[in-house]
Amino acid sequence: MIRRRQVQVFSLSFLDCICCGFGAIILIFVLSIDSREKEKMESLIAVQRALAEKAAALTRIEAAKIEVERNNTRVTRLVTDARLRNDSLQALIDELEKGLQREKRGQEALLVDIDELKKEIAARQKKPDHNIVLPDVKPTPLGLPIGSNYIAIIIDTSGSMRDPNHGGLWPIVIRTIDTVLDSYPSIDGIQLIDGDGRFILGRRGAGTQGWLPDTPDTRASIKRVLRRYDQDTVSNPVPGIYNAMRFLYDKENPNMRMGIFVFGDEFNSSDSADVVIRRLEELNPADENGARKVIVNAIGFPTTIRYQFSMGNTGLRFANLMRTVTYLHGGAFIALQDL
Repeated sequence: MIRRRQVQVFSLSFLDCICCGFGAIILIFVLSIDSREKEKMESLIAVQRALAEKAAALTRIEAAKIEVERNNTRVTRLVTDARLRNDSLQALIDELEKGLQREKRGQEALLVDIDELKKEIAARQKKPDHNIVLPDVKPTPLGLPIGSNYIAIIIDTSGSMRDPNHGGLWPIVIRTIDTVLDSYPSIDGIQLIDGDGRFILGRRGAGTQGWLPDTPDTRASIKRVLRRYDQDTVSNPVPGIYNAMRFLYDKENPNMRMGIFVFGDEFNSSDSADVVIRRLEELNPADENGARKVIVNAIGFPTTIRYQFSMGNTGLRFANLMRTVTYLHGGAFIALQDL
């Protein structure tokens, strides 16, 4: 009979195996920890590299944005400079156009004067027309007649009546208007009309209602408006005279003594003096005693002496017309010698 050895479960060999197993597990754990650290480091490096690339991209974008803004500022400045140059050129073009218009008006006036001279020569070569008889105008007294209680001022605001240095009316024009107004310290009504017939200070109605009250504010407004009035007119105050007679005289007001004061330098119109005289005769006829409802006075300025090369004889036509009109309508004509 074979004798068997008794087996021990917890022997030394078993303990060795168990220890080796635990050691292997620990080794694997240690190795696995090291590999994870490397992965973390690599991931961290990759993230840092991506962040650096993004930061560089943002820097480039910011630099591009600054460059775009700088370019926009430069473009805006160029556009502004271009607009300023364009405005300057447009102003120069407008000034040249005004000069051309003045030259054109001068040429037209010269042609009208030539036609007038032709008519006069033709009239002298035939028998005189007895249908039209202009009176022999006597020299007018120095000064203007005073006696009206309603005053309408007709002023030519064309280019020749303006100082080319600043574009406003010649200072002597405003001073002369002041002198005329000062000679009427108290009147019932006043109005201001330009050569084309526009009511510069406005008009509230017809007849007596169309006049502005004579107050210090009204007189101050006249001076103030005339200094900055930029409405250009044709060198012809006749339409203003027509409108003053048509719209301002009130036949229902027995106390109205209306006076017109014309301030101008030229008569630049295709109408002859005879046409104007006939029309004024219709608007302001004389009564049985020869008196008229409206008195017409005029003051002439010597601007055509300075610009005679481009204005023909329009200044002489103005003087001759106003001399005849003021004589026929009870007033006086004064020609100033200096500006």
